Amino acid sequence: MAQSTITIDPDITIEELVREYPKAVRYLSRKGIKCIACGEPIWGTLREAALEKGFDEKQIEEIVAELGQYLVEESE
Repeated sequence: MAQSTITIDPDITIEELVREYPKAVRYLSRKGIKCIACGEPIWGTLREAALEKGFDEKQIEEIVAELGQYLVEESE
């Protein structure tokens, strides 16, 4: 049975996110959130990266929820 949800903590480090969910890079890049620089994960958390791109806390919550759903769909 497929997993129905994946919960992503917005305070996860980009390095950990990329290691655990490599497919997250594609989704986040579509949102303008950079995860990889020079072939290596960027420093900081997902929340910090989103804030740097001008997303507010409500938008970050939406991105994290959408990312979890995207990862479920990509794993099917």
